[in-house]
Amino acid sequence: MDYIKIRFGDEFDRIGSSLERTLQDIFRPRPVNPMFACKDCGWIPQMDIFETEKEVFIWAELAGVAKEDLEVEVNNKAVRIHGVRRELPKPTDGAYRLAEIRYGRFERVLYLPSQVDTEVVSSSYANGFLTIRMVKLDVHQTHKVHISDG
Repeated sequence: MDYIKIRFGDEFDRIGSSLERTLQDIFRPRPVNPMFACKDCGWIPQMDIFETEKEVFIWAELAGVAKEDLEVEVNNKAVRIHGVRRELPKPTDGAYRLAEIRYGRFERVLYLPSQVDTEVVSSSYANGFLTIRMVKLDVHQTHKVHISDG
């Protein structure tokens, strides 16, 4: 059965669109802990973390972000990805009829499932996706310690 959406006047349109935005904000993906959310950020990119026995991968969906406007910082426990998506140029003689794309600053701090070697990290950016590849530290590796006299 098909449903038809019926609108009744301007007042209901304003209430309906406000309610729609509120519901979209509630169900939009957010960082796991809001304590680490960036208060000045205009949007939050979606990301995946994938782990193998020896590596950790991160994929970030960053459509419209120029490589020059993107920064990645890595320590052995977390990755910080931040930057800016700039607005596209628009004709001056028009008006928005739909505006869903978010622009501005963004920041994500992702805590890694395993410690990684910060000296062995590679990244690439193509088709709006940032890929970060990190090698895990071998925390179970043991080292012999020489015992000196006296």
